[in-house]
Parts: sequence; structure tokens; C-alpha cells
Amino acid sequence: MKLHPLKFTPLFKYRLWGGNKLKSVLNKEYSETNIGESWEVSDVENDETVVASGFFEGKTLRDLTEEYKGAFLGEAVYKQFGNEFPLLIKFIDAKTPLSIQVHPGNEIAKERHNSFGKNEMWYVMEADKDAELIVGFDKEIDKTAYDTYVADGSILEVMHHENVAEGDTFYIPTGRVHAIGSGVLLAEIQQTSDITYRIYDYNRVDAKTGELRDLHNDLAKDVIDFECHDTYKTTYETKTNVSNELVHSPYFTSNFLIVEGTIQKDYTNLDSFVIYICVDGDLELSHNKKSFSLKKGETILLPASIDTIELKSLSEKSKLLEVYL
Repeated sequence: MKLHPLKFTPLFKYRLWGGNKLKSVLNKEYSETNIGESWEVSDVENDETVVASGFFEGKTLRDLTEEYKGAFLGEAVYKQFGNEFPLLIKFIDAKTPLSIQVHPGNEIAKERHNSFGKNEMWYVMEADKDAELIVGFDKEIDKTAYDTYVADGSILEVMHHENVAEGDTFYIPTGRVHAIGSGVLLAEIQQTSDITYRIYDYNRVDAKTGELRDLHNDLAKDVIDFECHDTYKTTYETKTNVSNELVHSPYFTSNFLIVEGTIQKDYTNLDSFVIYICVDGDLELSHNKKSFSLKKGETILLPASIDTIELKSLSEKSKLLEVYL
């Protein structure tokens, strides 16, 4: 059986800060409350997404990689990562703020947790009035000052707060302290990792456990990048029907694609799988005389063996994040 475009069944994650926008805005189907994350494409151990329908229904990313190897991942990607799928794709709905947190890089994550590090990026899909993201520092501090700010609960005073709107994009390299504020719905692209060091959590009690959530400041302090930057937001072009460079990092490549009408995409010279994340609109993706729908809040994966596809916007314009290695 030839590989074809693949949709996966999302995994829905309870979070004490979760809301209902994954259902009300992105039309996800679940009955639980406080769902904060929809894991769209995941190879995290015990949290593997499975193909939603078709010949490969029920197969995980690991199943497909083990069977098809470079034809699925790309020859170079398979040589680098073997059977481990390197990316995790999510939608996140923050009804209330997430904790102030930081992620370790590959070396420390491997040593401490036998995991990849967690470099990631955010694309804001919707934001309430005055909603903000917290990214990096606004003031130069060192480890000693950091200890003081954490101990007295004033760490927020030295962090960079930025009001956000649809389309705002931020790269969060490992070591950069950050948090998603209340009222933000976003798409997240990251390395396959679930390692988070929580620094400050507003002294919140989790309704499910009745306890304060653990903090990890001893672990966090060793990985934090204390450098300040003039800006943390990614700037990019918004030309129609072309791949506009978004975040290009050693860990993933992302582009912003506005589709108007019908376009052809040729990946013959790309040795990697491709993931489309629909952040607005309604499209039809065609390959090998078969069509696949792709609506806002949906994700589809193109195995590396697929060279050409057609994208047709069924809305006036549709917006995609195009992701590959």
C-alpha cells in the first residue's frame, strides 16, 4: 500500500488552565471540561496519536516509521532520528495563565530524562482583548537575583509581557523562560518532548488533586538563558500562494502559507515529511486522484514519499503552517 496524506485522532489533555475554545472555536469533539491541549501529531511515549481513518487506521507514528522508514520520514530524517518521530504538534487553549516555565535543551534532557529537549514555537490563532504572552526577560538578572525574585513571588516583574493578536509568532528556544497568558488560543510546534520545569504557578491548587502543583526551580536554574533581547516576536511576510519563511531552526522549519484559489506544491527536492496545520479557513488537499479536507483546527501529515499535492481553498483565503525538517 502506498503512503498517502494522513490525519491522526487528537489526544485531549486536561489542564487546570484549560477552557472550551478547542471545542467552540476549533470544533474538537470531547465531553471533558478544562481541556487545554489537543495533541495532533505525537510520538510521546504512552501518548502516541493514531491514524484516524483509511488503510492505515489505528497505526501510530512509530508503526509507520518502523515499516516505511525513509519513505515516511525522509531518508536523512530517518538516519538522524531512527524510529523516533522528532516533532509534536499541538493546539493550546489557555482560559487562565499557564505557569512560568522553561524547557531544557537536548543534552540536559537526555541526561536527566532520556528525552529530546523542547525547542518550540507559537502561532497565535485567536486572542482576547488585552491577552498576552510572557517571553524572556525585560531586565538583566543573574542566578542570585533570580532566586530572590522566585522566593518572593515577584518573578513576573522582570519578565517581558507582550499583548498579542492573531498571527503573532514567537520562537521559544530551550532556556527561554515563558508562559501563555489567559485568553490565548495558539498552535504549537515543538520537539517531541514533554519535559517542563515549572518556576512559578500563582499558588494555584489543582481541582483534581487538591494540591499545589510541583515547582522545579533547582532543575530550572541550570538551564535558564538570562539574556535580554530587544524583541522576541518573529517578523514574517504574508504573500499569497507562496511559502513565507516563519521560524527556521535546527529543530524544525516552519512557513506561513496563505492559499487563495488553487495552488500546486512540489516537494520532490525535500527529503522530509511535511505537516500542514490549518490555522484559518477551509481547504481541499488532493493527491493521486484522492481528496482530503483540511479545516481550521485540523492537521494533516504528508509522508516524505509524496512529491506533489494540490491545495484548493474553499474559503476566500485559507491559512496554513507548513512544517518539515
